[in-house]
Amino acid sequence: MESKRLRVGILGATGTVGQKFIVLLQNHPWFEITALAASKESAGRTYEEAVAGRWKQEVDIPEAIRKMTVFDASKPNLKCDFVFSGLDASVAQEIERDFAKAGYPVISNTKNYRQEPDVPLLVPEVNAGHIAIIPTQQARRKWSGYIVTNPNCVVVPLVMALKPVMDKWGIGKVLVTSMQAISGAGYPGVASLDILDNIIPQIGGEEPKVELEPLKLLGELRKTGFKFANIKISAHCNRVPTKDGHFLTISFSTRKPAKLSEIKRAIRSFKAEPQKLKLPSAPAQPLFYHEDGFRPQTRLDRDRGNGMTVSVGRLREDPILGFKMVVLGHNTIRGAAGVAILNAELLYKKGYLKTRK
Repeated sequence: MESKRLRVGILGATGTVGQKFIVLLQNHPWFEITALAASKESAGRTYEEAVAGRWKQEVDIPEAIRKMTVFDASKPNLKCDFVFSGLDASVAQEIERDFAKAGYPVISNTKNYRQEPDVPLLVPEVNAGHIAIIPTQQARRKWSGYIVTNPNCVVVPLVMALKPVMDKWGIGKVLVTSMQAISGAGYPGVASLDILDNIIPQIGGEEPKVELEPLKLLGELRKTGFKFANIKISAHCNRVPTKDGHFLTISFSTRKPAKLSEIKRAIRSFKAEPQKLKLPSAPAQPLFYHEDGFRPQTRLDRDRGNGMTVSVGRLREDPILGFKMVVLGHNTIRGAAGVAILNAELLYKKGYLKTRK
């Protein structure tokens, strides 16, 4: 492994996800931010100038970042070894492709390449082995770099909670209802008159992602692509007036007979590749089971494990599907920038991230 830290670029550095990347990467043992890129309107300004009035994190802009010059994200000439992408989906397709063609590994939070047959859709605790498709992607597309994506912010806690069940008993059907925090809408996000004292029963384009992405994540890697898991998922997605933390109620059926006590034990004892490798961003407990029937709660539990632990509770029998539970994940950390950083740590440890000449 490299002895010095790898140089990191951030695409979409002025947006909500880009800001979270900046905060989470401070003092990282393996990675160091050396390049920031955003829209043409921000290019040429200092980062402090570019985000004036729009910095929405609960800590100040780091001093090392404040005076850095922002570059044009459409030009793949950043001085870094790989890039994180927090770009808006409207521009991500071409920009991420151009960076991968130019030799940059692209660790993306955007939706554009998630369902491509040669692009890993990755949550390291769930499907770390899927990164083995990367050489196929590079050969097929004639890229010297590559793209790896992370899922939708609801899908991450959903598949993490289901993974230990899937491994031991299989899963047939899932009914999930999400109560999603307003930070998931980005900035300026949902109008205050729409969300205060209210619940909005639709999030545009969300339910199809929640119903499809888990099938790839919980599926199998084949030589030239992925075999999707044979699971039927029905999703209801709602916006609720909480700041951070997506809360899910999940009912599910198993393909083999299972007992409540066995499922609870599997959730409690669940550990995976990031914990074995002791990746810097990996929580010691990726899943935390609450015995208290009034937990997890969004405000009390979203920051567990520095926002990287998914909380589970109220596992009980379901009269229709068999079992049901509640699940909570921090949407901007475990569901976005945090899982992307964990993806990069896995890629680094497995030899897919190196110093670029």
